[in-house]
Amino acid sequence: MRKSGVLLPIFSLPSNYGIGCFSKEAYEFVDQLKRAGQTRWQILPMGPTGYGDSPYQSFSTFAGNPYFIDLETLVQDGLLSVRECKDYQYGDCEDRIDYEKLYFNRFKVLKIAYERFQPNQDYWEFLDKNKGWLEEYCLYMAIKDHQQGKSWLEWPKEYRDREPQALERAKNELAWDINFYRFQQYEFAKQWRYLHEYANRQGIEIIGDIPIYVALDSADTWANPKLFQMNEENIPTAVAGCPPDAFSAEGQLWGNPLYNWEYHKATDYEWWMRRIAYCFEWYDIVRIDHFRGFESFYAIPYGAENAVNGCWMPGPGMDLFRKLEEKLGKKAIIAEDLGFLTEEVHRLLHESGFPGMKVIQFAFDSRESANYLPHTYTPNCVVYTGTHDNTTTRDWYHTASRECRKFAKEYMRKNALDEDSLAWDFAALAMSSVADLCIIPIQDYLNIDGQGRINHPSTLGGNWSWRLKKWQVTDEVLDEMYQMTKLYGRL
Repeated sequence: MRKSGVLLPIFSLPSNYGIGCFSKEAYEFVDQLKRAGQTRWQILPMGPTGYGDSPYQSFSTFAGNPYFIDLETLVQDGLLSVRECKDYQYGDCEDRIDYEKLYFNRFKVLKIAYERFQPNQDYWEFLDKNKGWLEEYCLYMAIKDHQQGKSWLEWPKEYRDREPQALERAKNELAWDINFYRFQQYEFAKQWRYLHEYANRQGIEIIGDIPIYVALDSADTWANPKLFQMNEENIPTAVAGCPPDAFSAEGQLWGNPLYNWEYHKATDYEWWMRRIAYCFEWYDIVRIDHFRGFESFYAIPYGAENAVNGCWMPGPGMDLFRKLEEKLGKKAIIAEDLGFLTEEVHRLLHESGFPGMKVIQFAFDSRESANYLPHTYTPNCVVYTGTHDNTTTRDWYHTASRECRKFAKEYMRKNALDEDSLAWDFAALAMSSVADLCIIPIQDYLNIDGQGRINHPSTLGGNWSWRLKKWQVTDEVLDEMYQMTKLYGRL
């Protein structure tokens, strides 16, 4: 069936304390989606973020971001007072996240709540159910805090190499800190479960997003070096990225450790089975980032300054996904298949049966080798006007080449585009296509300029910080969204 939804990260929601979270505004956004006739809400990865604030570079692929814990819910639970929440600074700008202030203040408030927390049966059951990843993560974060936030590669040798006696000593000496991190994860999981269940009751399914890779500075890498291409000293031999192309002369150097696929295959992909199963506890549908990396991946020598001198290496291909279906059954997965694709990648996507992605902004760009024009789509795909890595559609149109703009107008049979409805014209292209699912970033429904951009790939600083203002999504906008959704048969 034809469906549609909206892309909006959790951190971009409005709220009273500096960053979007599982607050009443999140529930109100679900209500807005329902009123607008939408049935999908796509978010970005929800893991705890570090330097650079990217949700694609998380300290854990299993843990949740403590910034998303709603302080007002903790007030209702008797763990905080309103005055205590307001005693700290979380940022002064309504539409921007101040990560520095959050880092220095949010945990202070959460520690007050933790001191008052009384464990109950639900808490103990949460710890038991998640001990496979939770204990390593909490120990990792506690040690990291006591090492002034340094990457585990810079820790003293006994911690870096996980010497049993040193870890046991750390568990005893850092018991309070470890328990504090357990509390954070319990509160995150509980609050997210309530929001997720509420969304489902309103007819909204959540599309989650998982990076194909984990961060080098993460509990996953520290606790499980055998999963990755590491040498005897647990130093990566190669890292992930993308080769140079028309958009980037030096390519993209992501720096994530690469998987040791031979080890994964020998263990029946056990870690991947746990990872994907856990994702489907959080989400209804999962978008896997950089899907092409399962066919072959770009390996860059560790320590390289850019991605120029990498090489392609084979991935697990369908072997992983056959095992996934065998172990977990058929799952609702979206494959992020953007970028440089070969015939082998197209074959893998076809054999998997997963829908790929189409991006309207790419359709009119002569630098794109793939065909993203709507008349070429088949139903088994997901169409977007743009993604979190694109600028807003209004800004894209104004910064695109003259030839690109001319082609777009010719394709839409328009002599000119109205500034007040520019993004809506491109949203209509997406909504009217045969794609089974259409996802529009909320910025495009609001016709926002480049200030609404979420991320600019290959840059550090200023990303992942845009926030929706409380008043921006008006009843008029919701009514127009509903009418467009109805017009194109996606209700």
